[in-house]
Amino acid sequence: MKKALHLISAALVTAVIFSSCATQMGTTGNSGITMRSLTGNWVISDIRFEGIPDGSKVTLFDEAAYPCFKGSSWNLKVNGDGSYTLQANPGCNAVTQQIIWSVEGGQFQFKKMEQGVKPKDIATGYRVNIASLEGNMMTWKAAVDVEGQQASIIYTLQRQ
Repeated sequence: MKKALHLISAALVTAVIFSSCATQMGTTGNSGITMRSLTGNWVISDIRFEGIPDGSKVTLFDEAAYPCFKGSSWNLKVNGDGSYTLQANPGCNAVTQQIIWSVEGGQFQFKKMEQGVKPKDIATGYRVNIASLEGNMMTWKAAVDVEGQQASIIYTLQRQ
């Protein structure tokens, strides 16, 4: 009787261990956000700052001043190809930039593609934390250093 009880207890403990491991499989990073959940067309509807002094000149993704990214369109394909498009506005040039992107550890990361250059040969890339993804809204939060102090750029995106 004791032997049977020990066998049943051991089987239950093993089942609990395997079931807890199985729930972690198939997720991407800590947040469970996958590339498939981000696939589609997104527009940056708002950009705000925490810890960055008013009037600071902020250039995003080594491309353009932050106002140029408001209203920018991001096309993200499930295979990791994508692009972003900035509209021509006062002080902003129209730009369409091809990117290769992925999600890892709760971060959206991308590299700008250059004509004739393979992604593995591009050293510069960008990462932002995916702070939230709820329905058709996503928030990115990028940590930046401003004069030795930690600050953040917060992007609000809407799925189109």
